[in-house]
Amino acid sequence: MADGDESALAPLYDRWSRRVYTIAVWILKDPDDAEDVVEETFWQAWRTASQFDRARASVATWLTMIARSRALDRLRGQRRRIERTAEAANRLMEDREASGTALVGATPESSPRLAEALNALPPEQREALQLAFFSGLSHSEIAAHTAQPLGTVKTRIRTAIEKLRQALGQQGNRVG
Repeated sequence: MADGDESALAPLYDRWSRRVYTIAVWILKDPDDAEDVVEETFWQAWRTASQFDRARASVATWLTMIARSRALDRLRGQRRRIERTAEAANRLMEDREASGTALVGATPESSPRLAEALNALPPEQREALQLAFFSGLSHSEIAAHTAQPLGTVKTRIRTAIEKLRQALGQQGNRVG
């Protein structure tokens, strides 16, 4: 691989991908993210093969360290996104409370306008959104529950949120 021999990557992957995947799942607790880490690990191994030194570490140790590093980077990134999202949501709620347009406690049952906007969504978008926000399921849990790919679930939720913003924004600023 260090010499750019593409055929060398396949045996390396075949031999070590299961171990890399196991490490990634153990750290991330998410099979989809772990699969991404496996890809990132072997991509990095390919790019940095010329730097590998058998005198410093075995292939297993080298790949394990790359996988661990990629998984921890992904975990840190997820935490930062969660923190930024929570901060943005707090700012939004504070702004809405200050302007008298709070959504705190709004549910389809307590807000006829929210229920109407939800009912206008296509059924698959409405289901994904309700499972995420009113049932508290993660995107991965929704994917498992609905037997849909994770990317499809994320797209449905994102699209549904945009449609709700448009529908509720057109009706005015107050919900509930």
